[in-house]
Amino acid sequence: MSLDPSLKVAGGLSRHRNVLTRDERLAKLKEAESWEEGKSVFGLPKVANRSVKVGKKAKKKEEAAEGATDASAAPAS
Repeated sequence: MSLDPSLKVAGGLSRHRNVLTRDERLAKLKEAESWEEGKSVFGLPKVANRSVKVGKKAKKKEEAAEGATDASAAPAS
């Protein structure tokens, strides 16, 4: 049987997922150097999969003060 086109998701697995596959968990453990080759792939430790949101940077007080002095120095037309 084929899958109805209305059930297919365009992005697939592009969004954040809390549950990782075994391969993804092994990759994260290898990055953290917590995995040794030859160990059993069963009973793996839990691996945190945090989603990092990128936010806007807050303006510093100095930049805001400089912007205010530039605006007051501009000639009125």
